[in-house]
Amino acid sequence: MTNVFSLYSSLKDRIARREARIATVGLGYVGLPLALTISEAGFPTTGLDLNGARVAAINAGEKVISYFPEGRIRKAVAGGRFAATGDFAVLAEADLILICVPTPLSPAREPDLSYVIRAVEAIVEWLRPGQLVVLESTVWPGATATVVKPILERGGLRAGEDFFLAFSPEREDPGNEKFSTQSIPKVVGADDTRSRELIDQFYSHIVTKTVPVSSLATAEAVKLVENSFRTVNIALVNEMKVAMEAMGVDVWEVVKAASTKPFGYMPFYPGPGIGGDCIPVSPVYLSWRAKDVGSALPIVDLARANNDGAPDMIAGRVAVELSKHGGVAVKGARVLILGVAYKKNVEDTRESPALAILKRLEAMGAECDYHDPYFPVMPVTRDHPALAGRQSVALTGDTVAGYDAVLVATDHTDVDYALVARSARLVLDTRNVFAAFETTDRPARLVKI
Repeated sequence: MTNVFSLYSSLKDRIARREARIATVGLGYVGLPLALTISEAGFPTTGLDLNGARVAAINAGEKVISYFPEGRIRKAVAGGRFAATGDFAVLAEADLILICVPTPLSPAREPDLSYVIRAVEAIVEWLRPGQLVVLESTVWPGATATVVKPILERGGLRAGEDFFLAFSPEREDPGNEKFSTQSIPKVVGADDTRSRELIDQFYSHIVTKTVPVSSLATAEAVKLVENSFRTVNIALVNEMKVAMEAMGVDVWEVVKAASTKPFGYMPFYPGPGIGGDCIPVSPVYLSWRAKDVGSALPIVDLARANNDGAPDMIAGRVAVELSKHGGVAVKGARVLILGVAYKKNVEDTRESPALAILKRLEAMGAECDYHDPYFPVMPVTRDHPALAGRQSVALTGDTVAGYDAVLVATDHTDVDYALVARSARLVLDTRNVFAAFETTDRPARLVKI
């Protein structure tokens, strides 16, 4: 019989001396920043990913994520504490295994744990006594205990006795210059005391603050509640935008003034819809789980429907404004979309509202091009594979002037908005980009939508 206290004490000691070997499964926008942060804290770290080209680029020190500081990856690799691999055999030597794989929505817009399941099925082949397995991917409350744990126990080892199991929701915010992986408090949870103490001890070496919670399900719920809160408030401010516009009031000015209240208010800003793998996904997981246990989240569901419909609403407004300001029918109109990433200054199109708008406008008969400095060529995307291969158009005065309208869908910093202001026939601004311009420098025809 395994001596659980001996396994616990041994791993605890290795963590305390920063000798514990770490493996992160997945080197995307969550796994790679986490792996680098852990290695920078002094732990030997290996990142595991099935994308061979990405593994090679990382090991060559290439800047595979645009907002990383120059040389960060190269320095980590050269320092000898970090490397990437595609070989699952490294898991046998790891003391902690952190799972950072996607948990998207299925075509039916329901939770899809297939990436997690495949990762865990690979891990169980190499699982040994004394390891700590931590799921970081977004899942519904109860998933770690009822989906992940049974797979890990297939080989005969038992969670809490032979190996340790914890959950710690990722809180990565790509491109955020104020908060990094290291400075964002880390929620940690487990169903047994030893697993909870180990994950808490480990992350106390990595981040500025840990937030221990009582169970796996509680930790899982934290992420979903955070993003459902954002979902509801984004839907609310977009609804306010429409109502305020009908009243002749600028919602951006209202939000700016309201945010001066030092209590009881948090600013959220209108936009063309929500994107990424967090805000569009987490509320679906939470609502799905609520229905599964016989409950419901009608406010969250209504907010989801509002946000899901935002791109169609924006496309409809484009048609209206083309007719109103230029007498141009949307069918046959030429529209340039500025920005196709789901948020500013990142090379990520997951669930991007800009792409949904583009496809909707084309379905209405418009001819659409895009300009995005992060996407010279559109890659194959999970959401819109048919758009792969399209090329970003060069932003010149003559080019811009050739379109019936320019739609600002993503407010990247590295875009010549002054050129757009000088050259465009009609600018439709979903991000309030031109508010920073002097009145005389704004586009002749500017509409906030």
